[in-house]
Order: sequence, then C-alpha cells, then structure tokens
Amino acid sequence: MTIRLTVNRTRWWNHVTYVADTVSGLVPVVKGNGYGFGRAGLAIAASELSPLLAVGTIHELDGLPGEVTPIVLTPTLSAPDSTTPVLTVSNQSHVDALRDWPGRVIVKLVSDMQRYGADVSLVGAAQRVGLRTVGVSIHPPLAGDDDAHRDQIVRQLPDIDPSLDVWVSHLAPTTYETLPDSHRYKLRLGTYLWHGDREALRLEADVLETRPVRAGMTAGYRLTEVAGDGTMLMVGAGTANNVVALPDGRSPFHFHRTRLALHEPPHMHTSMVFVPAGDACPGVGDWVDLQRPLTQTHVDELRWI
Repeated sequence: MTIRLTVNRTRWWNHVTYVADTVSGLVPVVKGNGYGFGRAGLAIAASELSPLLAVGTIHELDGLPGEVTPIVLTPTLSAPDSTTPVLTVSNQSHVDALRDWPGRVIVKLVSDMQRYGADVSLVGAAQRVGLRTVGVSIHPPLAGDDDAHRDQIVRQLPDIDPSLDVWVSHLAPTTYETLPDSHRYKLRLGTYLWHGDREALRLEADVLETRPVRAGMTAGYRLTEVAGDGTMLMVGAGTANNVVALPDGRSPFHFHRTRLALHEPPHMHTSMVFVPAGDACPGVGDWVDLQRPLTQTHVDELRWI
C-alpha cells in the first residue's frame, strides 16, 4: 500500500517564497503531520524563511533546525528542559505550572473560538511570577470572513501593552497589512503558506488488486452486496493512513476525473472500490487521485518533481 504526495518543487517553492517575501513578521507553522510533508523536512524549509518557527506542542520540539526559535502554540503544564522555545499560557494553571521556568512565554487572549485564552489581565499574572512575557496571541475561529477575524483582533488592541508583539492567525496577508500601526505583529501561517498553490500538489493511492464481480455477489469485511456487474478495486489506502469517506459518505477516490464508488468504508490499509462495467477502470499498479486534507493524511511517499 502506498499513499503518494507528488510536489512540483519549483511551483511550490515559488509560492512559499513569495509569501515569505511579502509578509512582514511571518512565522511559518510546522505541526502535526507537517502538513503532509513530514515535520522534519518541512522544518528545514521553514528555517530558510524565518528565524521563528511555530510547532503544535512541546512534543514536537525534537529534530528542529538549531538556528530557529520554536514557538509552541498549545499550552503545556510541563516545562521542557530547554529554555530556547517560547511557550504559550492561556490560564492561571499554565502560569502556575511554569512559574519556575526561566524561558519566555506568550499569553493567549480569548477569542470567539472559546478554546484557549484569557483576558489581558493574565499578562500581569504571568509577569508577577517572573515569566518573561514577550507577546500576546489572538486566534480567531475559521468561521467568518477576514473582516470578522480582523475585528476580533482590533477590539482587543487598546488593552494590550504596545511593547508586546501581537501574534495573530487566520488572516489573509492583505488583511494583516491593514492592522493598526499601534502595535507590532507576527502572522502565523500554515495551510496558506504550504498549500496555497494547490496545483503544485497531487495526492494519490495505488491499486493493488482488481477482481471481476457480478450483481448480487457479496464482498468485503461486512459481506456487502455488490452494486452490479463490474470490477472491484483494492486501493492501498485506508484508516491506517486516516483515509475515510468524505463527510457526506462519498468516496475520496477519483480516476479520469470521475469519482469512484466505495463498496464499503475504508478499513486499515485497503479501500474496496467498485467500478461499474463499461466505466474507465484502473489496473494493478495504476494510481487513483485521493481527495483528503493533507493535514489529516499520513503520506507514505513524498515525491518531488
């Protein structure tokens, strides 16, 4: 089984460097599965764009290039051994847990997302226990448009000490440029930076076996009745790589620009796909396009062309 991500290197890097050259205060984000590229390799690319690099948790600090300063986005109740990373605090419990840690912190302020965050008084609480507070972070939800995201940031600015950097996300670079000049800003970018030119990326899975089937037969883990005469494909992608049906139940696979039908939900390392007789049908060793968010997919092979 193989899930392969093919990247047009020149086109992809042209987009990435264009963003880096035009966004003042850019902080590349390299977290989770590394946006499908893998964290280690993507961190090296990010180190060419900025001296700062945002990661998801303290458990993603290993293996980063030595020349970057990591920014840990998710709060922690356990301080790392190193004081190089900049940690995030968003409530008094985080402050108390880090009170003896001599490193730097950013205070996350509450937004409409209501996930992490406190009011600006947490800045004073962090400073009173000796934490070196270097900024505040405002993280609007994905829902809503750019103007709504900007408004959530701007309405908090009067209460924020201008000596602190304001770290923001979920803003288009053009909107980011319109933030008031009363403060200094940092813009965290992940998906837009790494996936902004979708034409540079192609996600595929290989066909491992084909089997002729007839209407009325049963097949699969659940012995599901076959939809008609045709061919059953065994595609090398399943839940082990976080390949599942789309939210509406449709198949994530395409061949010759036609959506293929799932025979039953993907399972572990294989998806069973039904192709009706007379339709274009791939053979063993062929590749089918896979429609999945790269941030949620475990890629087996990364190919640069």
